[in-house]
Amino acid sequence: MVIDPTLLGILACPQDKGPLLLVGDELLYNPRLRRAYPIENGIPVLLIDEARDVGADEHETLLARAAGEA
Repeated sequence: MVIDPTLLGILACPQDKGPLLLVGDELLYNPRLRRAYPIENGIPVLLIDEARDVGADEHETLLARAAGEA
């Protein structure tokens, strides 16, 4: 299930309140903090405790994937 672009425009990172990048249909990514939030059954899980930290290599991969989908 794809997130509606209007919804994506109003979603924000719960930690820094900044915009998030959609990566596929599986996660929302905050490149500033390098935190990835899962999307489960089409529903973004924007809980700080559910996010995972992203390393340098994966960071570049996620940015490229998000740019390719824009």
